[in-house]
Amino acid sequence: MRKSARNILLGALLASSAVPALAADTQPKPQVMVDALHSAFGDNHSRAVHAKGIIVTGTFVPDPAAHKISKAKLFTAGNIPVIVRFSNFTGIPTIPDNIGDANPRGFAVKFMAPGETEMDIVAHSFNGFPTKNAEEFRQLLLAIGASGNDAPHPNAVEKFLATHPVAKTFLTTQKPPPESYGTAEYYGVNAFKFTDTAGHALFVRYRFVPAGGEHYLDDAAMKAKGADYLQPELKQRLSKGPIRFDWYAQIAQKGDLIDNPSVAWPESRKLVKLGTITINAVADQATEDPKLLFLPANLPDGIEAADPMLLVRNGAYPISFRHRQ
Repeated sequence: MRKSARNILLGALLASSAVPALAADTQPKPQVMVDALHSAFGDNHSRAVHAKGIIVTGTFVPDPAAHKISKAKLFTAGNIPVIVRFSNFTGIPTIPDNIGDANPRGFAVKFMAPGETEMDIVAHSFNGFPTKNAEEFRQLLLAIGASGNDAPHPNAVEKFLATHPVAKTFLTTQKPPPESYGTAEYYGVNAFKFTDTAGHALFVRYRFVPAGGEHYLDDAAMKAKGADYLQPELKQRLSKGPIRFDWYAQIAQKGDLIDNPSVAWPESRKLVKLGTITINAVADQATEDPKLLFLPANLPDGIEAADPMLLVRNGAYPISFRHRQ
């Protein structure tokens, strides 16, 4: 591991000085974002973020309620093959599973509806994002990269967190490591615009709820687990039966922020069930991983990107993909 994520991210003290902030509508170029990720986690010739993961396969069955709010054929096609990748946070391929710095866990899904282009979703296990836009996230990543163990205090990340309380909350209030990748809840923190067959539109954020409930490790269980427990656990779990996630759309109301993923929408907002993902097998990692690319703005008719951050992510991921080949 290039650096201790906990020493970099959390630190012992928080300073009051600020790093300069750019305009909220400033969008960094995709290559600049990839460079910032490498600055934070090292260039390991792997995925720039969520490097350590496992690929599984299954199917998606839509719920009838989904087609009422989006005309996407995804919601009328019946059983649709899916590829899912679970992962740990950071671009460090060897990060231990049993530490808090591996949070949030990642959940990426590729839907392959017949006659449609593929649709991808990239989600994680925290209801929110550390910054309001991509440029602030770039600043955070650069601050992490500049805050090694030998950096004087207050270091760059301490300065950033002192003036960005949402980022501090994100880094210090993660859930414990999950019992399994299949027992965590996952959130799509960016907003999308759904349009139905009559032209009516609404804004949504996604969440994926494990059918078997959420289960996380207490301190004793976390210490007893090995550094690589999650992938063997998932294989063992799938050998006994499928894992299911219910996919929901959280519906925005007036006043909810569409272009700021750092602010979670109230839990009182309506949830519409879009369908169920059933995972039933582990994929051949050597075959699938090198060719697998998730593009969060790769969308069918009836679903549009609403948060500008999605376009930055959509441009950065192919750069990282080419770099790790």
